[in-house]
Amino acid sequence: MNKIAFGLLVAVMNLAGWVQAADQTAHAEHGAPSSLQDREKMWKAMLAKPSLAVSVAFDEKGGLWRASVRDGYVSVDFSGDSGKSWGQPVKVNAEAENIAADGENRPKILVRKGVIYISYTQALEKPMTGDIRFSRSLDGGKTFYAPLTVNDNREIISHRFEALEVNDRGQVFLAWLDKRDLSAAIRKGEKYTGVGVYYAVSDDGGANFHTNAKAADHSCECCRVAMALDADGTPVVFWRHVYGKNERDHAMLRLDGKSSPIRVSHDRWEVDACPHHGGALSIASDGVYHFAWFDNAPERHGLFYAYSTDQGKTFSVPLNFGNYDAQAGHPYVLSFGKSVHVVWKEFDGQNSVIRGMSSSDGGKSWSLPRQIAATAGASDHPLLIADGTQPYLSWNTAKEGFRLIGMEL
Repeated sequence: MNKIAFGLLVAVMNLAGWVQAADQTAHAEHGAPSSLQDREKMWKAMLAKPSLAVSVAFDEKGGLWRASVRDGYVSVDFSGDSGKSWGQPVKVNAEAENIAADGENRPKILVRKGVIYISYTQALEKPMTGDIRFSRSLDGGKTFYAPLTVNDNREIISHRFEALEVNDRGQVFLAWLDKRDLSAAIRKGEKYTGVGVYYAVSDDGGANFHTNAKAADHSCECCRVAMALDADGTPVVFWRHVYGKNERDHAMLRLDGKSSPIRVSHDRWEVDACPHHGGALSIASDGVYHFAWFDNAPERHGLFYAYSTDQGKTFSVPLNFGNYDAQAGHPYVLSFGKSVHVVWKEFDGQNSVIRGMSSSDGGKSWSLPRQIAATAGASDHPLLIADGTQPYLSWNTAKEGFRLIGMEL
């Protein structure tokens, strides 16, 4: 595919993402051509579509846990042989819900000290609206607490695209994209660009959450939030921000209560649409931040990687990677000290292909990109997880099913 054709494809993808992301209010503001009835029909069709989006996590004993969505339930199952076989799924929510589950808005699962933590987005009745839901299991996945709604704003608007982390002290952190400020501005007849980034903290392992706090104004509407824990257990969030007139670059923030958002990328992609293409963040044990993202600015487009050794005060020169003509997208990064791994998806004309590359010197130099897996059918976005210091590609496809593939060290 040549660059002109790819550019047209990206434009179509952007329009599709904008339609998918915009709720009723945003449609009215931007003058979308479809009627409310059409949008509701599209919303219901999206929710009814079977989901390939899953999340997996290792526990401290090497067991693998998986969260997936089917027929209105988040289900968790366990594998003791690295995904070759699975036990009976256990439902997290006792009553069926409409659940948003795609590559940008998948259910999340973490396992810490025997506790299984789950988050997901409950879809509400209006198009593109939702609530952030959380549950946990204290008995090894046999039962789950009734899910609670974490966002304390209960308007039927968008609270979606959450990220979940739990530190060694048992604090639970959730961050998400939230339209409460846009909703308030519209009621006042004022303008508000994008949406807010909000977060909530639990100091008792997820039994209760403090009042929601705002991390930043003016995030892009539907590019997923990434979150990782710093070496001291403080969460750091990474999101696509709206700068200036409409530059959709990336920002980060340490959620320590005293830091301010920092601009990470300066690609200057100006687009009045949400690309539905969030970034990735991993923080190594040595405290180095590793970022990966996608942009499509005229002069700086494709996939990028950068690192920071000083908590975002300075950044390395961004590395442009992947085959732009093969629609390289949806990167994910994972780091262990000086060992860093990146995977992403490309399309070779017939198959979706996962490619990867690795660094042994903290991101300063990289191996040549290599093909890790491929499928001829529909597929989820690629993820990276680790069992100790061994990284794995987690990838779910319609044709081959779930695959866990060891990455070269």
